[in-house]
Amino acid sequence: MSRKLLPMDAQAVLARSVSVLAGHYELGQRLGEGGYGEVYEAWDSQLERKVAVKRIKNTAYLGDGDDAVREARMAASLQHAAFVKVHAIEDDGHGHAIVMELIQGRTLKEIIQDAHTECSTALDLLHQAAEAMRDAHASGLVHGDLKPSNLMVEASGTLRILDFGLSQKYDALATQSIPLAQACGTIAYMAPERLLGKPPDASSDIYALGVILHELIGGKRPFLDVQGFALAAAQLQSSSASWEYPETASQALVSLIRAMTERQASRRVRDMDDVMTRLAQLRRAPAPPATVNWRRQWPAGRRGKAAAATLALLLAAGASQLAPGIAGWPTPPVRYSEALEMRDGLAELRVFDRPGSLAAALRHFSNILAHAPANAAAAAGTSLAYSMRFTSDDKDEVWIHKADAGAQQALKTNDQLAMSYAATGWVLDLQGKHDAAVEQHEHALRLDPNDFFAWYGKAHAQRNARRYAPALQTLASAMTRFPQERILTDELGTVHDEQGNYAAAEQAFRRSIQLQPDAVTGYTNLSAILQRLGRDNEALGVLQQGLQIRPSARLYCNLGNALFFRHDYVGAAAAFEQAVSPTRGAPGEYENWVNLADTLLWIPGREQEASHAYDKALKLLAPRLARAPNELVLVSRMALYAARTGDYATAQTLLTRALALGPADASAQFRAGMSYELMGKRNKAIEAIVHAKRLGYPSNVIENEPNLVALRRDPAYPQD
Repeated sequence: MSRKLLPMDAQAVLARSVSVLAGHYELGQRLGEGGYGEVYEAWDSQLERKVAVKRIKNTAYLGDGDDAVREARMAASLQHAAFVKVHAIEDDGHGHAIVMELIQGRTLKEIIQDAHTECSTALDLLHQAAEAMRDAHASGLVHGDLKPSNLMVEASGTLRILDFGLSQKYDALATQSIPLAQACGTIAYMAPERLLGKPPDASSDIYALGVILHELIGGKRPFLDVQGFALAAAQLQSSSASWEYPETASQALVSLIRAMTERQASRRVRDMDDVMTRLAQLRRAPAPPATVNWRRQWPAGRRGKAAAATLALLLAAGASQLAPGIAGWPTPPVRYSEALEMRDGLAELRVFDRPGSLAAALRHFSNILAHAPANAAAAAGTSLAYSMRFTSDDKDEVWIHKADAGAQQALKTNDQLAMSYAATGWVLDLQGKHDAAVEQHEHALRLDPNDFFAWYGKAHAQRNARRYAPALQTLASAMTRFPQERILTDELGTVHDEQGNYAAAEQAFRRSIQLQPDAVTGYTNLSAILQRLGRDNEALGVLQQGLQIRPSARLYCNLGNALFFRHDYVGAAAAFEQAVSPTRGAPGEYENWVNLADTLLWIPGREQEASHAYDKALKLLAPRLARAPNELVLVSRMALYAARTGDYATAQTLLTRALALGPADASAQFRAGMSYELMGKRNKAIEAIVHAKRLGYPSNVIENEPNLVALRRDPAYPQD
């Protein structure tokens, strides 16, 4: 088979000098060289596509090749479209090479040098960069070397971010092998604390974007005529309040740049969410005139010499604290757009389990309601946000009441709006009225067949009603419409899990991680499935991957369970304590307190703490059970907890009800067996545990449950 011909320009290069990497990457023209290595255009003869290949240098300031590979793997985990996709990591015996997507376009550096950038274009590009970096920061990753030459704009206007991850090893003050021009170019975008030796973080990325925004609106960066150590000193000494700004720059724009580039990191814009919010406001404001005149022109010569001397003193003293920056000017009101607020609020709702998203959604909907109190869509969006908050780690009952109020307001205001019925359906589902919830979601879908939250809510309610076949049908239809929505894949895995189809659940949760590697929900669910399948070491590995991204109550809960079944009760207790902590966990989730209590009983001297944890769990569970008295999971769990605390009469009453509600439910049978064992009813306990196993309850969980040791040794208990 003949190989597909390359374009003529690439063939000409290859005709002169062909180098092949890993047998099928044919290196062509060199695209550039930086501190990390050389970048080549290449042809992948296996997949017949153009790629970019970066050969990594092993240098004193970058570190070894393994570090570069590790950073490339981190970069490859990012899913936002702005980040360059990493295809492969190769080692040809001479060093590592990163095979990446080949981006066609122009760097911001080239764009700024060629022509004035319209303010609207600058704001759009910065908004794209901030959105991508928000996703990276949520995953615990920072860029560390954002600058115009690392940002490329495609012909469509889409911004792409280059060199993510590899840049974190860059030391702007190293001089042995870094060209001076490159060092100066990087220093110009480095936050003051970075110049004093602190590692990159989210705040330093915000600072860099602020400098880039300043350069975009005026065509030149601060201290353009200063280089080397004098440039670094100028940044350490000055405040962005004294920078030069075009006369056409609005006060709000200048205020944002100053807030992003505050000398003290603690005084900068809090995070990329805030940057995006303020950029969105600016984009809705009237466009300024195109002519650029500068407000200030400083003499550079004496400033540079004095700054260099100051830097030498600062470095010699090992300074680590910077003088307070000058506060930015107040932001004046900007024009309000109801459509944009609604669009942004719904976008945040779609990623509701990401930190900060629900708060951002509520801000958008509240802004609409402040301008238009009778806006039904905003009321419905507010209701959905509160419902999602309750379904996440924050199980405060007040969220259901607020969700109910919002849904009622939406329906009263506009009973022809699909969102009003979707919001009502979610509230009914949380109240335990699952069939009624399904009806509301179906009504919403008759009004709008593409209402995402109606599809998701319908499947969620069907699962809660234990109508698994209809739930699977609903999810199949929903995923046809929304194939990239990771939340639907999580819901699919949960349906399979509750049916005992752990292989299908594992497949779904792995797909969830592929769709969004920085969302911890997939890692949480996958680790639980692996524990049920007896693959404990693999489960622990998945848990650690999730915790590296972001701590969560559910991750800590699963970690505690894994350690508990390994009989590491002290370690399990520590994990469950994190699960109920106000800062890292979910103190409003009753299951977390029960897990903590169960574990503390096995640690001598901590019985009183266990009793307190059980009391906390029962108080949290009681209102949920009162609201949904026939919810099988709640009834069977309350029966077990009553047995655990010695209230055998209540336990028996609840057990009778639970087994009537779900005679063929494996989990209910297992909890019944546990309850009977605690109540001293061994024969009934054996009967229930054997029944649970027949229904598919994981044998490894039964065999590793410490409370069933005596039961498993009983001659009447059948041994497999």
